[in-house]
Amino acid sequence: ICLPFRPEGSYELPPEVQVSDILQEAPMADMLICFGGDGTILHSAKLAAQYDIPILGVNMGSVGFMAELEAGELDQLSRLATGQYTVEKRMMLSVEVQHEGQTIFTDTALNDIAITKGAVARVIQLEVLCDGVQAYSFAGDGVLICTPTGSTAYALSAGGPIVPPHVPCMIMAPICAHTLYARPVILSDTDNIIVIPKGDTRSLMLTQDGQLGYELLPGDELHVMLDNEIYVHTIQLNGRSYYDLLREKLRWGFNGIRDGGD
Repeated sequence: ICLPFRPEGSYELPPEVQVSDILQEAPMADMLICFGGDGTILHSAKLAAQYDIPILGVNMGSVGFMAELEAGELDQLSRLATGQYTVEKRMMLSVEVQHEGQTIFTDTALNDIAITKGAVARVIQLEVLCDGVQAYSFAGDGVLICTPTGSTAYALSAGGPIVPPHVPCMIMAPICAHTLYARPVILSDTDNIIVIPKGDTRSLMLTQDGQLGYELLPGDELHVMLDNEIYVHTIQLNGRSYYDLLREKLRWGFNGIRDGGD
């Protein structure tokens, strides 16, 4: 049993519970069972990818889009001991911040990379290149680049499409673009995306998976592509279709109308 985050202040656990350091346990683990919401699962999935161990999410939050099980389905965990599960590979993004041709920051993300304005209510100018060719040049609140896993997160709110996690691609979605032509687009899994801030670049932030922020400085460029060396492996227990998940989590339906009804 490990804690995903360093707790703030004091906390109490039952006396029989022994808490270990997750960084010491992860290299020897067969799998990681994560209890929490999407943020906790995202944080833990990154660690699981680093040590190439599969992860199973149990939703203890509200939506829990990344979780395989809900809190009331804990009896299904017994199937892990008998190998009654499958493992699905999820793609991750790799991001580099370059300044004058030198790489000064690198990271990975399972859901998305966001380049956004700071606290000041103003638009920012962004130029986006795909494989060296200009794809966008627009003003707005920022731009999102996400994996299919992240298509149901921030990108969905920005008007992006929903993409099943097995589809090899990236999604790029402008955030509140101050123009009508800048629309979300699906990109190849081999594209190399470069984001170049223009004009007043004060207080720009790069955020990975909505958790870790990095302040961008004038002259910085962002290079984003799918990582072909590191993946998150998620455990599937209940054989539920991705479209069942969409219907359940996004509450898709037919407003209660049944076949043969009025």
